[in-house]
Amino acid sequence: MLGDTNIVPTVTRRLLHAGAKFDFEALTVTDPSGRSITRECVRHPGAVVVVPVLGSRIDPRIVLIQNWRASVETTLWELPAGTLEPHEEPAACAARELIEETGFQAATLTPLGRFHTSPGLSDELMWAFSATGLTPVGQHLEADERITVHPTPIGRVFEMIRQGILMDAKSMLALFMARDAGVLHA
Repeated sequence: MLGDTNIVPTVTRRLLHAGAKFDFEALTVTDPSGRSITRECVRHPGAVVVVPVLGSRIDPRIVLIQNWRASVETTLWELPAGTLEPHEEPAACAARELIEETGFQAATLTPLGRFHTSPGLSDELMWAFSATGLTPVGQHLEADERITVHPTPIGRVFEMIRQGILMDAKSMLALFMARDAGVLHA
């Protein structure tokens, strides 16, 4: 049924739960012959991830954060990231989240690309940005956030990925995108 890319299935949706940030739907996918499958899906408004580059070309650092995540019940090493507000442009969200989570404001935000974070589970689309010309302005954490900021040498960041210390997929992908775009020299 779904193996033939020339067949366009019809999809019917049923809301299972309207959440505070995300909705959960049951999707029934039917091909032209009438065969159907049902899948559950997280509907997400979209998000951003930011690669903040601090310092000079001689001693650049990536501003990593340590962020406690309820879903995995542990603290993860990550890049700053966040969910789009209704009608918010990705670049505005990136600027807002960078200040909220790291306490740095960027002179320049450069788009690196976009990607689906987990298409087998969710429709979340994430935009990646690099941030340069950083100025400290102070964190503006939300009430439930416990985030610490760690400017880290670029070589150490990629070593953390190789060692399995930095395991957050969106952060790893954004770092590789920034490196491939010539923003990072590691």
